[in-house]
Amino acid sequence: MMNQTSNTSRELAATSGLLDPSIEIVVCIPSFRRPQHLRRTLESLANQRTGRRFAVVVVENDALRRESVPVAIEFFWTGNIPGLCLVEPRQGNCHAINAAFETALTTFPAATKLLMIDDDEIASPDWLERMVSAAEATGADLVGGPVLPDFDDDLKRGLRRHPAFRPAYDESGPVPIIYGCGNCLITRPVFERLGVPAFDLRFNYLGGGDHDFFARCRRAGFRFHWAAEAAIVETVPNSRTNLGWIVRRGLRIGAINYHIQRKAARTAWSRTTLIAKMFGLLPFSLFRAGRLALSEQKAVIAMHPMTVAVGSALAAIGIEPQPYKASKIVS
Repeated sequence: MMNQTSNTSRELAATSGLLDPSIEIVVCIPSFRRPQHLRRTLESLANQRTGRRFAVVVVENDALRRESVPVAIEFFWTGNIPGLCLVEPRQGNCHAINAAFETALTTFPAATKLLMIDDDEIASPDWLERMVSAAEATGADLVGGPVLPDFDDDLKRGLRRHPAFRPAYDESGPVPIIYGCGNCLITRPVFERLGVPAFDLRFNYLGGGDHDFFARCRRAGFRFHWAAEAAIVETVPNSRTNLGWIVRRGLRIGAINYHIQRKAARTAWSRTTLIAKMFGLLPFSLFRAGRLALSEQKAVIAMHPMTVAVGSALAAIGIEPQPYKASKIVS
């Protein structure tokens, strides 16, 4: 059951009208300052090839500009998609995602499968059908799918092999864990077991709340499945392919890895051991970088293990990026 104090500041901004509480599938979309692309995301959902009924929950996380609200109204009021748009004034990645899932769970009490897609992504026509079918066929508690990069600059296509853009798995089947919520399906029992808020607010500005969430799901014994054919395409602007952004991404991944392990370190000794481990990864990352340099022959890919290791070490001494603060977000 959703914490009744968590949604007091949220505002319903748009709805398609009377929503059917018997709908069993809900797609959640956190949105922040990407109205033009949100339109493309919603169009891809409106064009899904499926006979299944589903609704959409859009969360506007910019309470001042509210640029996604007119886009949501355009789809909801015309009847293209049933759903609603709410404003979450507490800015941050985890606030927006929690608002989406909590609203979906309470507005649609019969919903058993909750999916998520980001507002810079486009779902393939059979995405929803394949994700839901995978969950039903396997009985998995969580399903993940690939997010394939679509670079604004064709010259950057070589970055598809970079860990920042490459999907975690290549083939469908059971997997030990998934890492990102930009293409995922989560069943209701997962939320009921993990409690509220589902996404830890300590990752609100750093990011990685999804990785932490899925790590907790794994520890709780939930089963994961990968649906390689349920693809989503992510638009990657030039601002996310320059060297500076890629380095910062590696540092952020390192910081996230540290904090997830730090949560599991319950004693002073284990925390001390963890810090030693983070600094011990620095020389080992040089070896991994050398192997990547030989196999990939691309310096920006080879340097990734080093930036991740540096990010972990810096986080261990309290230095980390906060890319999901509004002042630092580049669309």
